[in-house]
Amino acid sequence: MKFRVERDALADAVAWTAKSLPSRPSVPVLAGVMLRVSDGSLEVSGFDYEVSSQVTVDIQGDADGAALVSGRLLAEITKALPGKPVDIAAVGAHLELVCGSARFTLPTMPVEDYPSLPAMPASAGTIDAATFATAVAQVAIAAGRDETLPMMTGVRLELSGGNIALLATDRYRLAMRELEWRPEDPEISLNALVPARTLNDTAKTLGPLGGDVTMALAHGGAGEGMIGFSAGTRRTTSRLLDGANYPPVRSLFPASHNAEARVSVPALVEVVRRVALVAERTTPVLLSFGPDGLVVEAGGSEEARASEAMEATFTGEPLTIGFNPQYLIDGLQNLLAPTALLSFVDAFKPAVISPAGDDGEIVPGYRYLIMPIRVTR
Repeated sequence: MKFRVERDALADAVAWTAKSLPSRPSVPVLAGVMLRVSDGSLEVSGFDYEVSSQVTVDIQGDADGAALVSGRLLAEITKALPGKPVDIAAVGAHLELVCGSARFTLPTMPVEDYPSLPAMPASAGTIDAATFATAVAQVAIAAGRDETLPMMTGVRLELSGGNIALLATDRYRLAMRELEWRPEDPEISLNALVPARTLNDTAKTLGPLGGDVTMALAHGGAGEGMIGFSAGTRRTTSRLLDGANYPPVRSLFPASHNAEARVSVPALVEVVRRVALVAERTTPVLLSFGPDGLVVEAGGSEEARASEAMEATFTGEPLTIGFNPQYLIDGLQNLLAPTALLSFVDAFKPAVISPAGDDGEIVPGYRYLIMPIRVTR
């Protein structure tokens, strides 16, 4: 194997592939990226039996072949190379990499020990890449990170005809985004639970490419199935999580509310961040709504306290409710709107945050539910 490739194209391909590699692989070869040259193109791929990534790069190929090297090491090296063409050749049990006056020799691993990448499932439909990336980012922030509860670490995709709903919850908050797509089967009705980290990394990468993302699904029984995404020269697949017993989270959204407030998103984020400086990790910020607007306050250790008043349009009986400040900020920042509409039942039930336009009217598509923290005053 011998070829020449542009430094930036190689660095981007290796970085994307290596990002999904396990830090503690069950077998050494799973920490590697496969470089395979054929017919004037380079395929860079990685696979850990759960997630596969593959990207094709144009090269000047002198000899076909394949080599398996440490993914993270290669990613660090290619990122640090000068902006010049890179010459790579497999020589015996090593890979030689030359860029300008920089030269590296890396040990390779047995190509024959590397598992075959799974085939891409059948296409289920397409969606605008940028819209998809935005929607995933809005929802993935609410997914759990506790690996002992794998179901909570996923984003649930609900496919129904030309509509997709994305939902994620860590039991303390719930995010939902609804949007349109172009399914292959206009009568499709299917649910899939995708690991949130994989979905978010994939969407972040494919979104800036523009155009459409193709979504592919192979759905089996409980705990079985695979999902794939492709755009441009990149593709990735992931095993689905077992979502057979995923809770009916849509029912958490209240059917009605007793009070609501409209607040400037940038102003509220800034005030919450400032006031939360005195709060300890588990200390909530208190939001007190009334006819005069909103007061945000928090208390910390050694009697440190902070409060700040700000403008808000409020309807309903005066209300004081406590939230985890970071969870509140996460929801506000992902509204992608100038105004937040906060809807309340009472101080002890979940609040719903929705985006509103300049006219104060709700913008459909995204909702963020956040559980209150009980406080004694």
